[in-house]
Amino acid sequence: MAIEIPPETRTFVDVLFAPLNVVSAAHSFPHLGHLAANLLSAFPNRDELQVTIDRQKSKYFATASVEAWHRAIHSFLISCSLTSASPLWSSVSGYYASHYAMRALAHLLGYFLLYDRKLVIRMTLDHGGHHCSAIKKDAGSGEHKFYWKIVKKSPCFSADPLFTLNPEKADISDSGHRNRANYADHVSGFPQFAPLEKVSLTSRVEKISSIEMQVPPIPNRRSYPDLESVQIVAYHRIVRYRRIVDEILGGKNRFWTVQRSPAFANEYCDYQITESGNLSIYRKTL
Repeated sequence: MAIEIPPETRTFVDVLFAPLNVVSAAHSFPHLGHLAANLLSAFPNRDELQVTIDRQKSKYFATASVEAWHRAIHSFLISCSLTSASPLWSSVSGYYASHYAMRALAHLLGYFLLYDRKLVIRMTLDHGGHHCSAIKKDAGSGEHKFYWKIVKKSPCFSADPLFTLNPEKADISDSGHRNRANYADHVSGFPQFAPLEKVSLTSRVEKISSIEMQVPPIPNRRSYPDLESVQIVAYHRIVRYRRIVDEILGGKNRFWTVQRSPAFANEYCDYQITESGNLSIYRKTL
């Protein structure tokens, strides 16, 4: 699927990553919670709702985005490795692979939930400077609704069926399927634990990456554990993030050039997808 990226999004992401092009890419990730700490300092209370932050602080939206994407890849590999050993945790970790991909995209668009202040932070670019505005977080701004909603309303993704609003109570829903695994009683069905070894894991990822897909198979809680769907959409969302950042930065940012292929996944992921065809081919062969 061709990716339509609005000019303002291209400019925003390019400016966000620019400070990372002049430092060592191997040591550019800050310490745990650094973006949140900087935003807590910028918003000392819930009454100050408009601030300006410098480029050195705004770059942490970029590093937080890439780090969340790395989490998505790691969670996807865990899901694949547990396919036979634990359908329960394969399902949950597969969901989080999708969720972290959504969170990565939301950070890339300049959004962050600041829990300690109960604020929703949005960063915008105005006359070369980054401005952070905040609104008070309400009950409808939980992480598993908020980040998905931000991505879905973006012009990049609003018409893309791979990205959804993630309703919790719908049958066809990533979150609804995850909730069945996490919260339903008597899930049962625990096989003898035998994790996939390297060859089997590689084979599983290769099969998922070669899917011919016309319509994204959003997981169905009535079909739990719908592992094929969970892993398919997670993988495609991970690949979509990589393609978008590649398209915007064009191989010119040293940080992204290194971090676009995390070492822990190099043996398993080539980030290739098959863009057309019939999903039934996959369901008969996997």
